[in-house]
Amino acid sequence: MEDNIKLGNPVFDNMLFVLDRPVTEENHKDYRFENEELLQISEGIWAMPAYMKNDDDFSLFFIITEIDNGQTVLAFSTGEKNGSDFSLSNPILTGKGLNLLTAYDKDRAASILHFINQISKAAEGNWRMVEN
Repeated sequence: MEDNIKLGNPVFDNMLFVLDRPVTEENHKDYRFENEELLQISEGIWAMPAYMKNDDDFSLFFIITEIDNGQTVLAFSTGEKNGSDFSLSNPILTGKGLNLLTAYDKDRAASILHFINQISKAAEGNWRMVEN
């Protein structure tokens, strides 16, 4: 694995954050980001706004879910508005979502990265490199 991978680096697109435990009704408030709280949007899928601005069509949401291998991951989805309907894109890797956000708000991306790294420092998850 490449050393010293940083936000904005194309290699960071391949980084995935894996939580050590699933998010549940009992612990979902442990993952609050600023004034936002995770909401269960479907069985085993939790979402929370990461970036939303009235004057920007781009929006990004934290998505926490279990993947096929049984690991619980923190990924992102973009918000997609179609008329009065609002939906979330398919999940994208943690690093790719943060790199995408840097094009809109580099400071916000850095703040979210700091939030995720605090989860890692609390020994509740780790970054992993995903093969292409």
